[in-house]
Amino acid sequence: MTEVHELVGGSAPAQAGPNHSRQGGHDGGERIHDLLGRMTIEEKIAQLVGFWQKADGEAVAPLQGEFGDVYKLEEFSRHGLGHLTRAYGTRPVDPAERASWLWKFQRDLVAGTRLGIPAIVHEECLTGLSAWKAATFPTPLAWGAAFDPELVTEMAAAVGASMRSLGIHQGLSPVLDVIRDPRWGRVDECIAEDPYLVGTIGTSYVRGLQSQGVHATLKHFAGYSASRAGRNFGPVHMGRRELADVLLLPFEMAILDGDARSVMHSYSEIDGVPVVADPTMLTGILRDQWGFDGTVVADYYGVAFLNLLHQVASDHADAARQTLTAGLDVELPTGDAYLTLSESVRAGKLDEAFIDRAVLRVLRQKQELGLLDATFDDGPPQAIDLDSPEHRSIARRLAEKSIVLVANQGALPLPAGRRVALIGPNADRQGALFGCYSFLNHVLVHHPDVETGIEVPTVLDALRVEFGDDLVTSARGCDVDTDDRSGFDEAVATASAADVAVLVVGDNAGLFGRGTVGEGCDRDDLELPGVQRELVEAVLATGTPVVLVLLTGRPYTVGWALSRCAAVVQTFFPGEEGAGAIAGVLSGRVNPSGRLPITLPGSAGAQPYSYLHPTLGTGNEVTNLAATPVAPFGHGLSYTTFAYTDLTVSSTVPTDGAIGASVRVTNTGEVAGDDVVQLYGRDLVASVTRPLAQLLGYRRVHLGPGESVTVELTVPTTRLAFSDRTYTRVVEPGEVELWVGTSAQRDAQAVTTLVGDTVPVTNASPRWTSTDIR
Repeated sequence: MTEVHELVGGSAPAQAGPNHSRQGGHDGGERIHDLLGRMTIEEKIAQLVGFWQKADGEAVAPLQGEFGDVYKLEEFSRHGLGHLTRAYGTRPVDPAERASWLWKFQRDLVAGTRLGIPAIVHEECLTGLSAWKAATFPTPLAWGAAFDPELVTEMAAAVGASMRSLGIHQGLSPVLDVIRDPRWGRVDECIAEDPYLVGTIGTSYVRGLQSQGVHATLKHFAGYSASRAGRNFGPVHMGRRELADVLLLPFEMAILDGDARSVMHSYSEIDGVPVVADPTMLTGILRDQWGFDGTVVADYYGVAFLNLLHQVASDHADAARQTLTAGLDVELPTGDAYLTLSESVRAGKLDEAFIDRAVLRVLRQKQELGLLDATFDDGPPQAIDLDSPEHRSIARRLAEKSIVLVANQGALPLPAGRRVALIGPNADRQGALFGCYSFLNHVLVHHPDVETGIEVPTVLDALRVEFGDDLVTSARGCDVDTDDRSGFDEAVATASAADVAVLVVGDNAGLFGRGTVGEGCDRDDLELPGVQRELVEAVLATGTPVVLVLLTGRPYTVGWALSRCAAVVQTFFPGEEGAGAIAGVLSGRVNPSGRLPITLPGSAGAQPYSYLHPTLGTGNEVTNLAATPVAPFGHGLSYTTFAYTDLTVSSTVPTDGAIGASVRVTNTGEVAGDDVVQLYGRDLVASVTRPLAQLLGYRRVHLGPGESVTVELTVPTTRLAFSDRTYTRVVEPGEVELWVGTSAQRDAQAVTTLVGDTVPVTNASPRWTSTDIR
């Protein structure tokens, strides 16, 4: 146990990321060691657990009903408290009234416990603060589609400001799982299937949230999205190379470049070892390799699941010992397992130094957050606007930039004066605009008599404003996920009487089987749920042109629609301003500029699939079942056209240097629009198989008609790094093919050569491609 005692004594990590400006530095200073030295073991353990004031009927976490409330909050916190779990986010409570209660609770901790340490309050914030009356932004898959890190930073800063005003200190976001299988229900919580896009967008979110004094929590570390057959909690079987080169990269970026202060473990087991009990993951990679010095918190009930689900622990006490020694600091949402730690110490089964190590990390975090000096005597803010015009402006801009025009046969934008038939189960439903962790779909679904609390126009509302009440008729047609076809006749009649039919179909986000997408809502196939395709087919048979609008949390197999529909528009749960953004795209008021952050699949049978596949991953010449998608990663159309010319790249580059690339981009159409310039590369010969395409950098640019700019990208060779045959991440010499295009499909091409010795990647290696416009 020597190394544990050394850590408690204050030795710093070997190497930590940049941008550390926290009070007290990495070690936390003498103050937290003094606090630790004065603590009883009960007071120590109190800092390592959360408390959740649950209400009857709540079901917002897996197996939540299996865990009963044994204690009342006052009794539970008599020795102090590490975390207060979701004070706002599991029932509709008035924010101002709840803030008053929270301030009093914190004052009681300060005055009524021996050491007077307040609790960290954590909350979900995946699509905005998960609280009643708070702004609800687009889902993370829409962030990926927008390809706009700066706007994501702006959004996260607005969310963080709302959280801080309510006394919330830690947000359980962002999700950095790289999408591997769209059948998995939690795809709508993820950003993309490309690790660099996930890393840049996710790190931008971290920077925005933490700029407001709220700590971000990276989740789910790691492997969760690679579960077998796309089943939630399914076992993960992958090699060390895929884990390191694909799934870990976004976490590495968010820690080393974003200074993320907390990490949440994955529920997954990787090759039979649950991550929550794996010291190689929670200590070896996070702390020894990356120098992470924040806190590692449990995904809800994850410690107890070692006993209940993974069955690698004989009881909760065994589970607590395994996870604590592996490197997990805080059990959330409650203390079901960690409350046994004192018994394990007294029985000689656990060295108390492991408890001390975790307590120091929690105290350091509380010091960074200013909690060790907080008295809460000032009281909460009296006027709280969680859905201000600023919030709505950000939500609108992000929604507009995230909408992807997948196909267009000249039908869009819709000419003025057209009679529009708006049809489909998602045409007039607020919940259709939100993901599973939005407050509306996560919580209010259990409180049907409570008003939404924020203004949420539906697509029908927005189209009536956009085109005029007299030109828009509507019919539901069918439900999202039933076999009821009783509304088909009305839908057909409505479409037949119109000039164009806009069909809004897709998902209903929910939890644990209550939706078509969301946590615990996985799919066997990738057909549109229920009888929605049959509805589209019935309307197509009328001969009325059909504009298909997909309001989904995952991609579906809609290849059949791309040639038969007049246009196909893909939206990924665009949030409270999403309906207006959709209406704007249909009318032409908004020029679509979103790009697919995930491949549109050809079939469910081709899954798992990623554009990051080697030559044999295509399968065209060696199997009768090709994996060809219907639309590639990065694809998206516009109402204008763009041309790329004068692509230049460095002819030779040192293996420890940077590739310079530039391209001239011209708007060759008649309207202004945004283009997302995407630079891809391919290592032509390597010591292990490499993808046929890999995103190396990107830049969103706005161009007026006829306007041109030169986009310059400086790509560190680290972007081409991979784990070699010894599992060392390196940059190898050799030829690299590069191209700039509107998707991962090849366009303008060039070749550069990396020269010199093979170079290992370190924490100090640059990971970001920088861009400039001139």
